[in-house]
Amino acid sequence: MKFILIFGPQAVGKMTVGQELAKLTDLKNFHNHMTIDLVSPFFDYSTKEAKRLVSLFRNEIFEEVSKSDLYGMIFTYVWAFDLQSDWEYINHVVSIFESKGAAVYFVELEAELDERLERNKSPHRLEHKPKKRDIEWSEKN
Repeated sequence: MKFILIFGPQAVGKMTVGQELAKLTDLKNFHNHMTIDLVSPFFDYSTKEAKRLVSLFRNEIFEEVSKSDLYGMIFTYVWAFDLQSDWEYINHVVSIFESKGAAVYFVELEAELDERLERNKSPHRLEHKPKKRDIEWSEKN
């Protein structure tokens, strides 16, 4: 089992890199907006209800995948290094996979802000991330 965490700022290309890596391997791609977009018709992501549900869904998926016979998974995440809670979250996720003997890999992506602002409007991104279709809101976040 392999667990690959692709992290970096918004619109840097995490989902796209994950999708391409999934095409080349048997890894399953789990980009962070899959759960955010699932919950957003019910609760705005800024609410405690949405954050709780997103966390629950992700955690259950991590637990089940880590116990499965799948080759592994890719997860994308905007990791705020200045927040202790993000470090604790990443350590928790990694521990789920490591406790089952998985190899864990970290991949950090970077791009200039101007490039990310362009990517934020790309048809591919908007197709896969409905929440980002409000460009004005997305560029503020």
